[in-house]
Amino acid sequence: MTVEVNHDSTAIVAVPEAQRPAKPLRLTVKRRPSRKKARKKRGICTWPVAERPREKLLERGAQGLSDAELVALLLGSGTKGRSAVDVARSLIEEFGSLREMLSADRQRWKGRPGVGMAKYAALMASIEISRRYLMEPLRETPTLSTTEATCRFLLAQLRDRQYEVFCCIFLDNRHRMLAFEEIFRGTIDGANVYPREIVRQTLLHNAASVIVAHNHPSGAIEPSLADEGVTRRLRQALSLIDVRLLDHFIVGEGKCYSFSEHGLL
Repeated sequence: MTVEVNHDSTAIVAVPEAQRPAKPLRLTVKRRPSRKKARKKRGICTWPVAERPREKLLERGAQGLSDAELVALLLGSGTKGRSAVDVARSLIEEFGSLREMLSADRQRWKGRPGVGMAKYAALMASIEISRRYLMEPLRETPTLSTTEATCRFLLAQLRDRQYEVFCCIFLDNRHRMLAFEEIFRGTIDGANVYPREIVRQTLLHNAASVIVAHNHPSGAIEPSLADEGVTRRLRQALSLIDVRLLDHFIVGEGKCYSFSEHGLL
């Protein structure tokens, strides 16, 4: 029993315990994990170590990774709710193949979720690094002494260009590459070629011989009458400075056309 004092009078009133107001009950409700936390759990860092692309590469080598995993390593991160591997896999599917994706121009990359200009630049840099890697041995040994070897090199350099380019391989007297340069750049169906500029670059590199090449973005490798005319003018111009034009290649879809092999040089 509790005793309470009535301030309106001097009376002391006894109040039974049963009549006292009860204390309010407090309910504890468990909150569900937020969506953000649920999304974070999908990240690569939560995967088993053996399945993470970076760890797989270090353990098995780059050849042990899928296309999507390799691209994911270059992207570095994914988007909300999607890992870098998910983003990479979607990109390859949307473009049609790894090659189509890496050869697509900048406009086709705009607006792609998970790929800003920084990640696009990283992908393009990786392609250029591979091209330069292939070029390094050619400066030391005469590996362009055969048509097949030259074709392989030119396919790696020119096959996926979206516009026509005219290039020169400058060689010393032992057929070692002094330089590979893009001399002229055109549009999807042609490029203007000026023999005097090629002669100037040949003298600049002190080359003993030259191989010229251009690509056909259409994929066809049959030479046009204009291609044959340019080849004749180049051979005549280079002969005036005692430099031999060894060959002219047209690079198409996975194959090359050699003017020398077809008796046009």
